[in-house]
Amino acid sequence: MPNHSSRSSEKSSLFRRSKTLPTGSYRRFTTPLIPTYRYDSASDLRRDGDGGSCDSDTTNSAVAVLNSESAPSQVLATQSPSQRITKLWTHFSLTHWLKLICSFSFLYVMFLRAKVAKLEAENSILLTRCSRSSSNNENLQLEDVNNRAAVLYSVIMTIALPILLYMYLDDLSYVKNLLKRTNKKKKKEEEVPLKKRIAYSLDVCFSVYPYAKLLALLFATVVLIVYGGLALYAVSDCGVDEALWLSWTFVADSGNHADRIGVGPRIVSVAISAGGMLIFATMLGLISDAISKMVDSLRKGKSEVLESNHILILGWSDKLGSLLKQLAIANKSIGGGVVVVLAERDKEEMETDIAKFEFDLMGTSVICRSGSALILADLKKVSVSNARAIIVLGSDENADQSDARALRVVLSLTGVKEGLKGHVVVEMCDLDNEPLVKLVGGERIETVVAHDVIGRLMIQCALQPGLAQIWEDILGFENAEFYIKKWPQLDGRRFEDVLLSFPNAIPCGVKVAVDGKIVLNPSDNYVLEEGDEILVIAEDDDTYAPGSLPEVRMCHFPKMQNPPKYPEKILFCGWRRDIDDMIKVLEALLAPGSELWMFNEVPDQEREKKLTDAGLNISKLVNIRLVHRQGNAVIRRHLESLPLETFDSSKRLPCKDSKSNVFPSSCWIRKMQQASDKSIVISEILDSRTKNLVSVSRISDYVLSNELVSMALAMVAEDKQINRVLEELFAEKGNELCIRPAEFYIYDQEEVCFYDIMRRVRQRQEIIIGYRLAGMDQAIINPSDKSKLRKWSLDDVYVVIASCQ
Repeated sequence: MPNHSSRSSEKSSLFRRSKTLPTGSYRRFTTPLIPTYRYDSASDLRRDGDGGSCDSDTTNSAVAVLNSESAPSQVLATQSPSQRITKLWTHFSLTHWLKLICSFSFLYVMFLRAKVAKLEAENSILLTRCSRSSSNNENLQLEDVNNRAAVLYSVIMTIALPILLYMYLDDLSYVKNLLKRTNKKKKKEEEVPLKKRIAYSLDVCFSVYPYAKLLALLFATVVLIVYGGLALYAVSDCGVDEALWLSWTFVADSGNHADRIGVGPRIVSVAISAGGMLIFATMLGLISDAISKMVDSLRKGKSEVLESNHILILGWSDKLGSLLKQLAIANKSIGGGVVVVLAERDKEEMETDIAKFEFDLMGTSVICRSGSALILADLKKVSVSNARAIIVLGSDENADQSDARALRVVLSLTGVKEGLKGHVVVEMCDLDNEPLVKLVGGERIETVVAHDVIGRLMIQCALQPGLAQIWEDILGFENAEFYIKKWPQLDGRRFEDVLLSFPNAIPCGVKVAVDGKIVLNPSDNYVLEEGDEILVIAEDDDTYAPGSLPEVRMCHFPKMQNPPKYPEKILFCGWRRDIDDMIKVLEALLAPGSELWMFNEVPDQEREKKLTDAGLNISKLVNIRLVHRQGNAVIRRHLESLPLETFDSSKRLPCKDSKSNVFPSSCWIRKMQQASDKSIVISEILDSRTKNLVSVSRISDYVLSNELVSMALAMVAEDKQINRVLEELFAEKGNELCIRPAEFYIYDQEEVCFYDIMRRVRQRQEIIIGYRLAGMDQAIINPSDKSKLRKWSLDDVYVVIASCQ
């Protein structure tokens, strides 16, 4: 008895504890029929009461097993068939049983209804047989009634069985696990209900296959028409083909069922019409979604560009406006072109920003697309393989990150399977990263190092004021620019005759056919061979052609030597990443004993470290000496500590994070104005819209850095050969653009034509490309009437291409 009472108390304790289980476990384990289990000496789980005794420890062990997630599988593995049936019976709740009973009752009622209809039909036929003698007709009617009944029963069963199966999917899965005999211990795992797995499969199917929804809707429409037609055939007196047609009309137009007569036909027709309304509502939703996606794709710039022979710009930067302007001017002669911009921005934002530039595109169309240049799918979307030129813009990140991204874009371009039709122009920020990009890209890659170009140009402008405007005229497409073309009629002529053969252009060099090398300023004795091309400066590629040789007067002129170089004192205000390269250029150009004062906010100790890390060996500088001063150029008391009036050139560099060069303080302007009376002041302007402020400050010259880089990118995009010319003209060795005084070539008030001056300049192994008269603000490049006589003054200056000394 003590054992029995103890066992009873333990059972009640187990029952109370089982009530605290989660809802899902309560249904399976917390019924009054659940027995208490214990482990015997053989470690088998046995039911308490079937034999043996169970103490408190074994009861607790059984409870622990029941509370674990692996307990059900262990319990099911040791239960007898009768226990399994009991478990199955107790698993279904009252709601489940009511659903099942109602479903089978409905099916049974429909079966009885079909039998009654069949008996009524047979009864009607028997009555007809008694009154008529034709038995064949009666047999046909009886057979037709049997067929209709069979069809109705088949339709009901076919529709009902999938519904019942879906309702009890999870229960069927449980029954399968319950009836499965196994003695193996299963690992702990979470079983996903079958309904969720089916729903997940449908979701994946609709997500992966774009036409799955449309096919599912089509299948549902066909099923509704077929089953609806068969149901109409079963409950009415029409034929199968007529019933199918009526079913389609009910699906297409829900009002067509209004004239149905009889309970059965009305019920079936209403059901078909309701299904048709659901199908057409779903169809409208799919069509609306498809249209919305298409419009959204167009708005976001996701559609494909079907263009060829266009210029493709990859990336977005503050140089884009100037670049588009130059490309539009270049395409003006052919009635405009197509420029496609691919950037990681919204299409509407890009179009809005381009509209803000407020310049005439002159027939050129600009197409914007949103995407990444690192993704091949986005590159194919903008017809990268059909573009005649591809421009990769540098990003607004620091130089290393911008060049790293440019390298990745070049790698993406090399991975285009269709290949590239045109060449690729890459804007680089650091000269040290240029060889790697060329190595990866191969022969199709042309690089323009923005910082290097601007740094060298500013040095040239500091040594020769006014040179920046000359470069604007030559690099831009608004005036004269470089062109290379073959003229077979000039083969066999010497270069001194070729120089005077173009009335509307000025030859500057020759592209040798043998090795493809461009030779600037060749000797007079060079004879053009077959296949050689001539480099000229002209208004456009279709505005010049060779003509007859003009008459040139050979007269004496003052043959002055170039003045010797003297030590100079130059001030750098600000700090640039490529300032080490600028120092190397100054070392090559300046005379020994020159001084370079560096005035910026970088501490003196960090300056030498940065210059050394960049590859500059300060101890090997021979011609210049570095003088460090720390301060801010916009603070007056800092400027007053500098001997501004003693400098030969003062050059203001933008701050590292500056986006536009607006003069920040009148103190800086007043101080620079005082210095401009005795020295040359060169300023770098990033935003061309602020260049009008230069006139206020008496600055000698300015460099529109972003605009000049954009011009260089556009020119190389139009003809990649020009990049070789620009590289030599910007280098510290070879040929360069120079501004020479008139006294080198003429006497004061001498009257000669431009052809005469070309011949005189040629005797100094130089090529004249233009001039600036005294009192004029702009230089004239490639003058139109070269044979016109003009009086020249010693205050005039000439623009020539000469060898660096």
